[in-house]
Amino acid sequence: MNSQSITPHVAQGLPATPVSFSVPFWKRALDITCILTAAPFWVPLCLLIGLFIKIVSPGPVLFKQERIGHRGKRFQCLKFRTMVPNADTLVHQRHLNQLMTSNQPMKKLDARDKRLIPCGLWLRSCGLDELPQLINVLRGDMSLVGPRPCVAYEYELFQPAHRRRCETLPGLTGLWQVKGKNRTTFERMMELDVTYVESKSLLLDLKIILFTPVAILIQVWDVKMSRKSALQMPAPAGVVPISVSAQERKESIVPFLPFRPASLSRV
Repeated sequence: MNSQSITPHVAQGLPATPVSFSVPFWKRALDITCILTAAPFWVPLCLLIGLFIKIVSPGPVLFKQERIGHRGKRFQCLKFRTMVPNADTLVHQRHLNQLMTSNQPMKKLDARDKRLIPCGLWLRSCGLDELPQLINVLRGDMSLVGPRPCVAYEYELFQPAHRRRCETLPGLTGLWQVKGKNRTTFERMMELDVTYVESKSLLLDLKIILFTPVAILIQVWDVKMSRKSALQMPAPAGVVPISVSAQERKESIVPFLPFRPASLSRV
């Protein structure tokens, strides 16, 4: 009998250690406290986003995808659906393979991807599509802070040193997100994730949570700039470029930023 049949929900390469045996108490306490305290804000926001998705695009509101979490445990990661139903995932897989084998910044395809639903680009750039993962945090599959949970085909390409990032709970935000995110390379992302694993603490988690809004503002600005430059670049194979008219360019102003922050103007 092979190891897959013994531990069907655990990725090969890591022991099937139960999460509850190694997650610090302070981390679980911080997650629950923050989620319950912020519930009056994020629960109505989730309802509004879910209603909006239902109106602008046929299909389910939530997107479920199997991810690799703590100690290789597989779980169903939740997100708001920001792409058309049955969108081709091979496009993302090819792009990810390219990023993992090159020294290029970890930029997404979002700026020129027509698979996105209306306003899907801004839901993703603001991180609002990941709000349902608060349910994953409550279930114990994730934490507020930690490396992003990877997909199975990404995990299979990891080197042994890369898999150390799975020695802690995956998170909604993390050290990589506040240290450059899409401006960094794949190897730099791995370094930051492993650094977090080795040095995680209550104070570090609080600092990362505090700086996450700033990181989101910078990401929104980067996406806006990428959208402009994408009009002058050919789209990758399999991705239909977005055709932007004058009216669409006018409407593409970030709805979540009514002003242009001076700090972002110098980024």
